[in-house]
Amino acid sequence: MKNFDKLGYLDDDFKVFHIIDEQKKVFDFHYHDFNKITIFLRGNINYFIEGKNYLLKPYDIVLVNAGEIHKPSFLDDSTYERIIIYVSPQFIHSYQDKDYDLNYCFERAKKEHSNVLRIHSMDKSKLYQVCLELEHSIHNNDFANELYQKILFLEFMIQLNRTAISGRINYRDSDMANTKLLQILDYINEHLAEDITIDKLSAKFYLNRYYLMHFFKEGTGYTVGNYITEKRLLLAKNLVQKGSSITDACFESGFKNYSTFSRAFKKAFNTIPKNAPFID
Repeated sequence: MKNFDKLGYLDDDFKVFHIIDEQKKVFDFHYHDFNKITIFLRGNINYFIEGKNYLLKPYDIVLVNAGEIHKPSFLDDSTYERIIIYVSPQFIHSYQDKDYDLNYCFERAKKEHSNVLRIHSMDKSKLYQVCLELEHSIHNNDFANELYQKILFLEFMIQLNRTAISGRINYRDSDMANTKLLQILDYINEHLAEDITIDKLSAKFYLNRYYLMHFFKEGTGYTVGNYITEKRLLLAKNLVQKGSSITDACFESGFKNYSTFSRAFKKAFNTIPKNAPFID
């Protein structure tokens, strides 16, 4: 059984990229085991995330949580330019206090069932200025630039969360979405620890099992079985990182057999479960 494509690697707290595609490209659905922030600069792009899609406008901010399947899709031959930030969930978690939480914008987006933030008067905001400085730092080799980039990134996250808290942000609704697919995805993610089969899903959502398999693959790029397995692995990894025993993580994430879980975990994350890094 082929697993999802897990793209990108993150050995640092965060990485910043400025990417320009001048020619039309085809992206496959994929996921990351870290958070991803995209600052969209220009192009004509439809962004697919977990059964939803968004027609982007310049300076929209796209938040993709670890494990969410997604892909951008070109609508024409326009140049696609964006700033991409890979962020370690552990790094964001370390900036959490009773007075602040840099992960707030991600959590708020989840509650709003949205992945795209549209900022009011972006070009006049402090957030916009920090974006420009962050972009400039990518190509800069000045003294202590790595440290400076970290400071800029933290300021970016502070300004983004301040903007979210102040209400000067619009959490975009999906421009087009298959409601039934969203319901199925939500159900799977809320019941990962339970026995989930195609027959149970087809009965619950009143769909022919073969039609369900086809339209799920068409809407997400993956089979139902692959989707469930990868989501269970990501849940297990998160549980281990938060201190659960490996055995508890295995069964609490829906695996019925430890050896099957261990082999799948090693294949997905290139490490055995007991070596998964802990969140401090």
